[in-house]
Amino acid sequence: MAGPEHHWSFLDAQVAILQQLKHSDVWNYFQELHASVDGRLLVQVELDNIPYFIRVLSFIEGRFLVERKEHTPVLLASIGSFLGRMDLALRNFQHPAMHRHYEWDISNTPDVFSSLPAIKDAEKRRIAGYFLLQFEMEVRPALATLRKAYIHGDANDYNLLTQGDSVSGLIDFGDMVYAPLINNLAVACTYCMLHKSDPLNAAAAVIKAYHQQYAITRQEADLLYYLVAGRLCISVVKAAVKRSQESSNDHHFISEAPAWALLYQLIEINPLRAQQVFREACNWPQPLPEKTDQDNLMARRSAAIGKNLSISYRQKLKIERGALQYLYDDQGNTYVDCVNNVSHVGHCHPVVVRAMQQQLAILNTNTRYLSDHLVEYAEMLTATLPSRLKVCYFTNSGSEANDLAIRMSRHFTQQKDIIVLDHAYHGTSTTAIEISPYKFDGKGGFGQAAWVHKAMNPDGYRGPFKFNDPLAGKNYAADLDRILGEMQEAGIKPAAFICETLLGVGGQIPLPAGYLQAVYEKVRAVGGLCIADEVQVGFGRVGEKFWGFELQQVEPDIVVMGKPIGNGHPLAAVVVTEEIARAFNNGMEYFNTYGGNPVSMITGKTVLQVIQQEDMQAQALSTGNYLMAKLKELMQRHSIIGDVRGHGLFIGVELVRDRVSLEPAVPEIEQVVEQMKNKGFLLSTDGPLYNVLKIKPPMVFNRQNADRLVALLDETISELNYQ
Repeated sequence: MAGPEHHWSFLDAQVAILQQLKHSDVWNYFQELHASVDGRLLVQVELDNIPYFIRVLSFIEGRFLVERKEHTPVLLASIGSFLGRMDLALRNFQHPAMHRHYEWDISNTPDVFSSLPAIKDAEKRRIAGYFLLQFEMEVRPALATLRKAYIHGDANDYNLLTQGDSVSGLIDFGDMVYAPLINNLAVACTYCMLHKSDPLNAAAAVIKAYHQQYAITRQEADLLYYLVAGRLCISVVKAAVKRSQESSNDHHFISEAPAWALLYQLIEINPLRAQQVFREACNWPQPLPEKTDQDNLMARRSAAIGKNLSISYRQKLKIERGALQYLYDDQGNTYVDCVNNVSHVGHCHPVVVRAMQQQLAILNTNTRYLSDHLVEYAEMLTATLPSRLKVCYFTNSGSEANDLAIRMSRHFTQQKDIIVLDHAYHGTSTTAIEISPYKFDGKGGFGQAAWVHKAMNPDGYRGPFKFNDPLAGKNYAADLDRILGEMQEAGIKPAAFICETLLGVGGQIPLPAGYLQAVYEKVRAVGGLCIADEVQVGFGRVGEKFWGFELQQVEPDIVVMGKPIGNGHPLAAVVVTEEIARAFNNGMEYFNTYGGNPVSMITGKTVLQVIQQEDMQAQALSTGNYLMAKLKELMQRHSIIGDVRGHGLFIGVELVRDRVSLEPAVPEIEQVVEQMKNKGFLLSTDGPLYNVLKIKPPMVFNRQNADRLVALLDETISELNYQ
């Protein structure tokens, strides 16, 4: 019996489709309609002046698929074969009532986007948002070209009946709709993939059998990964909405947990890998490029691109897509990105991407016009800083920002000389290289300029003062007395002291307590400015604080930002005091064509909002502390690990051949990095001796990633035959 909320025309369509199937070779899988005494299959009655519709259906024997603890390959194939035969039997069926906009039709997946806020867990909301974005990019443009059909639309594990290893029936035509034919298979695949350790192979068994009965196209097969994800997104978003409405109906949440589990599995699966598996199920050639394709690309790169543009790993990677903390290559492999601190809030973060797309469609221009976005972002950014840091200048890169910071310090002090840390790196502009010992002392460098002064690297592992020395900070800072004394004898003063607030290229080194306090005091005493380079460190990465300089309890005169500020978009900033800004306003115009453009400002605003709304600083602290503890446990088992250090998700692991001599384990660390890449984790090396593993993943890196990273690192180091 159906109540007045149902329409006669749609119930008539259900009768019609069952009658169509009654005359096919799959008639025995469906309930049979029994006519009334006057021959009607659908009867309307009224009770208390309310219309009701009555159908009498036969009973089908079987157990629901959801009740089966194991879905054997034979059973999965039976599902695919049955669905293929059913859809083939319906290929000529038509009914106008099935032309409707239905919320559970996978084609309408984007409809749930507006309800995403109902998902309160930031990580889950981010993942669902990512797949909704990919659906709009990959599926929506193709919908008009897909084959359409009148489909059941809900062959889920509560509607499919089984006996033994075979399908025995399919019930409930309430979700039937005129839609892309492939959606019917996608729904079935979704529910057959739940609770599987290898969901792709489970789906492949269904696809193969379906294709043998009713051939699908390559386009349809290649979209299945995104269609399955779309169905899952509808399910979890609707469950979240019902939860927010405090629904007491358990049916609203019946598939919520397994749906989330499968979404977590899918985001670790390279879509190209899914296409490969699904094409193989249809006995088609693999979509993966040949090795010669990469060789050709390398040859073209060598001819067209400067040869000193570095490229990682012995066996080069061609990365095709990014998904939060994951990267997908052209061979179907998935990697956990452990080094890309540029993609601060995650590769292709859906909120950031949508904001950028929208602004790109509205306006992007230079900065000679009034813009709310420019002012609003400057206000948002300065709100995260000490109150005296009030004035923003936007640039396109950290290198450009550091260059500008040096220029401003010289305007303010009327001095030229700069104090830097040994082994430091501040960018690739001419000035940035001239203040970067990592560059000017390295291969191809021009050596140290007379106006550059190198202070001792405050390395608490290799330096004379160790991490456990409470006076290490002041003792390292005392090296400034030497430099300032030499400058005084030469009759000069520093324009600025610049350093990263945690040292990156210098060895992933946290500054010892009290270091910057002592240094800043000395520099300011002779009229110099203090510049905090937060390009690799800022925006909550260190966990305990939003900015690295806050760990040292200091307030710089100038803060330089880059890399994470735009999540990969070319954006950087310099923030200064009003006094420094006034001095810089000396009559020479400061103009930056793209620094501060509307798209960049929207990007920066959105990244900052995401960091705050998704509480990524707390994520960095919690996950970072967890990972540090795991790595220190690993250090107890492997003598090659000399030190583990860092804050939040800024971590260094130094490898040595001997813990007494501290001989760097350079060949070994290269082997570790290569092997970890082969196992799906992308790491890199840093430090003056190139023996420090740097771990600076996107902030969405989670504890499961950390557990797997440590387990594989343990395995890889064990293979080196170190204890």
